[in-house]
Amino acid sequence: MTKIRKIAVNVEETHSEAGRAIAPATRKAVAVAVIENPCAGRYVEDLSPLMESGAKLGALLGRKCVEALGISPDQAESYGKSAMVGENGELEHAAAILHPKLGAPLRHEVEKGAALVPSSKKMGSPGQVLDVPLGHKDAAYVRSHFDGIEVRLNDAPRANEIMVAVAVTDSGRPLPRVGGLTHDEAEGKDGLR
Repeated sequence: MTKIRKIAVNVEETHSEAGRAIAPATRKAVAVAVIENPCAGRYVEDLSPLMESGAKLGALLGRKCVEALGISPDQAESYGKSAMVGENGELEHAAAILHPKLGAPLRHEVEKGAALVPSSKKMGSPGQVLDVPLGHKDAAYVRSHFDGIEVRLNDAPRANEIMVAVAVTDSGRPLPRVGGLTHDEAEGKDGLR
């Protein structure tokens, strides 16, 4: 795996929304790693080293989120992933981290994960916000779990770095009321329902 400069973990809890108490609070955790980009500043055809780093980061960051929430893996309800490359990187570097191999180890850390892991990628500079989209881990049609969380580090990503984030929740949005399949109705067989 490429060199990790920094890891940060944040937990967001919502206890009240629109004047109503949320009990239990809805909780989201996001774990972010700032890694060296071995492909920065040059065109590289073979991005497999970044893909292998993605696999290790999926497990590491997924586990950190579950631990930060203080839940067992089966209690995780939604997840997401995102990456921001510094100015000497390219979006394909973020794609190499996120897509080929990060998902399976993340799914292992949250038990099952039949649905696609929502993702985003962007180019940025230190202090820029990275949005991490969220969706239900087993059933994409559970609208109450369409959400997101943002993360920002004042010193990342530097020009030759990649900031990689994974988010996990133990619930959906507070006060969901746009209909659709509920968490309790989800079967998780096809990743959709």
